[in-house]
Amino acid sequence: MPAPVPDRHSFLKHTVPFDQARFLILPIPYEQTTSYGTGTKSGPDAIIRASHYLELFDEELAQEPYREGIHTLDPIIFDKGTSEHAIQKIYETVKKLPIQDKFLISYGGEHSITYPIVKAFSEQFSRMTVLQIDAHSDLAEAYEGTIYSHGSVMARIKDMVTIVQTGIRSQSREEYDIVRQKGIRAFSMNAIRRDSLWKEHVVDALGNTVYLTIDLDGFDPSIAPAVGTPEPGGLSWYDVLDLIRMILQKKRLIGCDIMELAPLPHSTITDFLAAKLTYKIIGYLSTIQR
Repeated sequence: MPAPVPDRHSFLKHTVPFDQARFLILPIPYEQTTSYGTGTKSGPDAIIRASHYLELFDEELAQEPYREGIHTLDPIIFDKGTSEHAIQKIYETVKKLPIQDKFLISYGGEHSITYPIVKAFSEQFSRMTVLQIDAHSDLAEAYEGTIYSHGSVMARIKDMVTIVQTGIRSQSREEYDIVRQKGIRAFSMNAIRRDSLWKEHVVDALGNTVYLTIDLDGFDPSIAPAVGTPEPGGLSWYDVLDLIRMILQKKRLIGCDIMELAPLPHSTITDFLAAKLTYKIIGYLSTIQR
């Protein structure tokens, strides 16, 4: 059943009932292990607010992707418990969702919350690959006293599934060694800017079933400044869009998340980028991967 026609703007302001939706949006306003800039718990609300001001018509696709049906779930509410309790709550929430039948897009929140999401997906999708768009490797065994840190999220995930990293331009010596010792396919910005075919090489490194996790600091901070730890020299808007489109042409994308938005008081640039990115992913899925 098609979605009712909403106002001129806002693909998330007017959503369809759960059973009519192809796409689910899950806000996860969690922040406990951030180590520099803070505010990621406000990220999901900021993305949803920014979505209210997007045009519904996508000129690239010549259609209105919202008509596929989008449902925004209630945000996960966290108490004052430990990181372990939060991780378990996220895992149990995602595990109960029909992720085989609907496409889940999760909003963070700090990047540590990707681990329980991927854990739930890995139990329902075999031989999946996680593609990480990120400035940082996030491969520390533990960071600032916890193994469930945003700086350790990919260390947890690599023990469950194959990972591929792209946009990397900040890592410790230990992480550098882990990438080489474990044979992790990692595409650093230094390598990317010298390789005109880097997108094809990233896609070739993936398995047939892909989960996409996007830390917004993977983008260059000139277009995405509102992140906890901005690193110069990141990916461009069209780099990321082209990569996602190529993935959808050759692989099966089963879910994604957009993490680490830390809203700034006098700038909505990154908020709007994250909302627009969501709508582009929905549009590409609607036209390329049906």
